Amino acid sequence: MNPMNRRVLIVDDDASVRESLKRVLETADYEVVLAADGQQADLRFVPEQIDLVLLDLNLAGESGWDVFDRLTTRYPLAPIIVITGLPNRYPTALAAGVGALMEKPVEVPVLLRTMAKLLAEPKQTLLRRLCGYMNDTLHVPPAGAPGSELMRNRGRTPAPRLRLPSAAGRRTG
Repeated sequence: MNPMNRRVLIVDDDASVRESLKRVLETADYEVVLAADGQQADLRFVPEQIDLVLLDLNLAGESGWDVFDRLTTRYPLAPIIVITGLPNRYPTALAAGVGALMEKPVEVPVLLRTMAKLLAEPKQTLLRRLCGYMNDTLHVPPAGAPGSELMRNRGRTPAPRLRLPSAAGRRTG
């Protein structure tokens, strides 16, 4: 899939991470929209204009899981790649129906391949994952970790949904 004219929303509270990812993606011919927190992500996410979301979990003010839940509830056809420096998030990502979980540090070629794979994925597959009918969240361990090449859990059994109320009354995944 040619990234030309594909628009990506980067949600990360670290300005240097946002700018680094922006430079990398623009070099790969993606258009980039930046958000520093969940509120900005809500304002800048326009379903007809955003093709994919790169979402950090450790945001200032609220959890990236809250943002994930809000975006997927409103716009279930938006592929989301969760990028995190936090360990052991794969079980939660799998249960939430995340398209891909990438652990920092992220290798650029792997990120670009993961993005291309999710952008080419049929919308029906994305919906089946979010609804718990597919157990196929992509998992990319940190660069340099054993088995750090792109991995996929290929099970096709229903994934458990993890939806817990947050302190603000919103559901989280």
